[in-house]
Amino acid sequence: MTTARTHLKRAAACAATLLVAGCMVGPDFERPAPPAAERYTRVPSTLEARATGDALAQRVLPGASPARDWWKAFGSPQIDAAVDDALARNRTLAEAEATLGEALAHAEARAGALAPQVGATAGTGRQKYGAQFLGASPKPPPFTYFAVGATVSYALDYTGGVARSVEERYAEADVRRAQLEAARLAVTGNAVVAALRIAAARAEIAALETILDEDRRNLALVREAFAAGSVSRLDVVSAQSQLASDATELPPLHQALAVAADELAVLSGKPPAAMATPSLVLASITLPADLPLTLPSELARRRPDILAAEAELHAATANVGVATANLYPQITLGATGGLQSTDFAHLFDRTSSVFGLTGALVAPILDGGTLRAEKRASEATLHARLARYEQTVLNAFGQVADALEALAHDAELVDAQARAESAARDNLDLTRRSYQEGNVGVLQVLDAERGYQRAHLGLVRASAQRYVDTAHLFLALGGGTPVAATVAPRAAAVIPVKAAAVIPAKAGIQP
Repeated sequence: MTTARTHLKRAAACAATLLVAGCMVGPDFERPAPPAAERYTRVPSTLEARATGDALAQRVLPGASPARDWWKAFGSPQIDAAVDDALARNRTLAEAEATLGEALAHAEARAGALAPQVGATAGTGRQKYGAQFLGASPKPPPFTYFAVGATVSYALDYTGGVARSVEERYAEADVRRAQLEAARLAVTGNAVVAALRIAAARAEIAALETILDEDRRNLALVREAFAAGSVSRLDVVSAQSQLASDATELPPLHQALAVAADELAVLSGKPPAAMATPSLVLASITLPADLPLTLPSELARRRPDILAAEAELHAATANVGVATANLYPQITLGATGGLQSTDFAHLFDRTSSVFGLTGALVAPILDGGTLRAEKRASEATLHARLARYEQTVLNAFGQVADALEALAHDAELVDAQARAESAARDNLDLTRRSYQEGNVGVLQVLDAERGYQRAHLGLVRASAQRYVDTAHLFLALGGGTPVAATVAPRAAAVIPVKAAAVIPAKAGIQP
């Protein structure tokens, strides 16, 4: 009795407010406030200041965001072509586009429940009543009837439960939209990185082949010196061992080149055998000097994985409203109207018109606690989605910080490798002059030459990694993803209902 009385009070409360503005139970969604962090790293990055006149240095531009076609910053027509090909043919991207269309269609279908449902009816039949029908009253003789008409039904959404379910579907469409942007970012990023790895592998292979040529020349010179009696057999074996050792580094580089080429082919929607490896040259690719650095507060509004997590939070919030609305009585209004006659010739006469009005109320009284348990489950899901959103933001901040630190260390490594190469070049020049003057032997010259080549290979590898880490920074910043507005409709202002439970917001993320 108490439960029934409670439901009647709730229905009365909503009925009273319905004439004013209606009511919508459950919490209204509000976008989480951007994190208060002002920077990504604990200390300012060395990239925040660039030496004047240093063409190889990079600097970040706080507050700037990557362009939509961010990969053009590398100034490579081949990279541009590879990305365009991947965007046009990638199958994962096509799947994400179709999934978004599916989600939008489901949302539109659900939104139809907010409108009255109108249908047409028509029928004919023959009827005969039995002898016991209506007792001793006279029975009509068997007759044929004809009927046409329309039916109208409307679910009175006084609690806003249907509207919340529509809001939930559109929020799920937001998730798919953000996932489409994430797929686009992944395709462009993977295509750029694969292209850079192809160029890097080619550059390393060229440098290593130069080293192997030097090893072969050194071996020939040592053998000549051994024949002349100026070196021992041990020197010959050492030269042979060095050539064999350096040769072991070549197959892994060819493997890396093949893997990057195969990845680029798959990204472009082609079998690896059907696509030739692009002839990318690392030296022809521009290293972006000015790097955008989106503010942390803006990153939470542009990275597609964060937007997807936010949309999931929105859907979970709306689902709490759906579960709350299920606790209230459901009211359905209906009407029928049409024409009926036992004579088809008179079916459309004015006197053949009929109509009917119906109203139905279904209120949960005893359900074994199912509806309240479902509401608690929706609230727990909401808290889980909020935690997932917060973790997604933290992960994004960590990735940007990692990319910034990697670029700063790349710059230091490139500078150190450049100094090592310069020192090795000076040592080689001095050793060659000393050899011409007779102060050192051929073995010292060979060692100096090989030291220079190894230093050059190290510089090539450090420079190549710098290109790749630059692409990773663009990706960590969300690439060229535009700041997206959600497509899910926001809940209208409502008159509070005492039974509507609102989930308290957690504290904002404070990295």
